[in-house]
Amino acid sequence: MKAIITVVGKDKAGIVAGVSAKIAEFGLNIDDISQTVLDDFFTMMAVVSSDEKQDFTELRSEFEAYGDTLNVKINIQSAAIFDAMYNI
Repeated sequence: MKAIITVVGKDKAGIVAGVSAKIAEFGLNIDDISQTVLDDFFTMMAVVSSDEKQDFTELRSEFEAYGDTLNVKINIQSAAIFDAMYNI
């Protein structure tokens, strides 16, 4: 399983640490990660993977709820779907 996680919100300490901990909680590996702060706005994109099959409905729900606690928007989707959406 390969997925894309995006995080967007106002910058504050602990976002990368918190999201990384949540990723580890589900046994996902971070294959690649990029984060940028523009003015006071934080963005992060991570490519994650797992040898185990994952329930995207559960992952999406858990990451969205966790994003609410950090006051950021977290989205996770299958890398195959992400690729299809942005492939011309």
